Amino acid sequence: MSGGILTRDVFEAEEARRLSPRAALSSRSRGRETPVKLDPYRTDFQRDRDRILHSKAFRRLSHKTQVFLAPEGDHYRTRLTHTLEVSQISRSVARALSLNEDLTEAIALGHDLGHTPFGHTGEAALSDALRKLHGKDPSAPNGYHHNLQSLRIVERLEYEGKGLNLTWEVRDGIARHTGRKRAETLEGQLVAICDRVAYVNHDIDDAVRAGVLTEEDLPREPLAVLGTNMNQRISTMVDSLIETTAVSSAVAMDETVHKAMMDLRAFLFDNVYLSPNAKAEEPKAYGVVRTLFDHYMTHQEDLPEDERPAEGESLAQAVTDYVSGMTDRFAIRTYEQLMIPNRWRV
Repeated sequence: MSGGILTRDVFEAEEARRLSPRAALSSRSRGRETPVKLDPYRTDFQRDRDRILHSKAFRRLSHKTQVFLAPEGDHYRTRLTHTLEVSQISRSVARALSLNEDLTEAIALGHDLGHTPFGHTGEAALSDALRKLHGKDPSAPNGYHHNLQSLRIVERLEYEGKGLNLTWEVRDGIARHTGRKRAETLEGQLVAICDRVAYVNHDIDDAVRAGVLTEEDLPREPLAVLGTNMNQRISTMVDSLIETTAVSSAVAMDETVHKAMMDLRAFLFDNVYLSPNAKAEEPKAYGVVRTLFDHYMTHQEDLPEDERPAEGESLAQAVTDYVSGMTDRFAIRTYEQLMIPNRWRV
């Protein structure tokens, strides 16, 4: 430290002194695909967090659906607000467990960059299109997975095709925040479970606001364990996560609390995510994404020049990258421009 300035060396020394032996230290990172000169004032994980925050994909999250398509109210969650809630919960738990907050935050901020327009409806549309294509052309991707697309964004698509060149630990956490394989760092495992803590709770809040559910509709048994309001439920889950992980080899909740969370999640799938009331517009959203994909596959000339396949890249991958990166409103506007005659547009 010189003249009151906090340098990277100071932060790295503080990490080594203060963090748990189980924490990932930035000074011991497995590094980047392309080595770069170390920043004088930021650790590698701090630098990764900043790179994600300044990315175009991160900005687009503010106009991507979380659950409710094209909500008219100002208080429904988007992918961006969901991401920020995951980051806040994850950081709180990481702090209590003396894990690396900077790594945790970077993974949380980047975990959903690969989500399509219209939430999981858009993902289903792309998955179906790609699986159909894969049956005819095995070189085409077999389905769409938003975690892998998030990884592709930070590795290959951002920064004019150069990628963000993030550390291995951040990329591992992003790729494994969902699916069967757990992240190798506790920080990555933490983001994966805090993702569920966040959406199980805020999706109830949004569903009640939308009139899809009332508080009285919620199942009694999980609420008896977790609490009767959102604040109580989040606190119960977070406390259990901290206390159980502190004496476990991996990130975990108490079995009773975890079961209650998963029961509540199952209830949401049956009564919100797959509810005809909540998802009345889904067939239209599905049709928009599927139509855009099919159109660009047969009209490559309509792709913007900088979105066309790079050397050695398939058309299917380029179209997937372009369509999945669209915001909800841009997808609708593009659909109108391509499919609806000018004189019929509103």
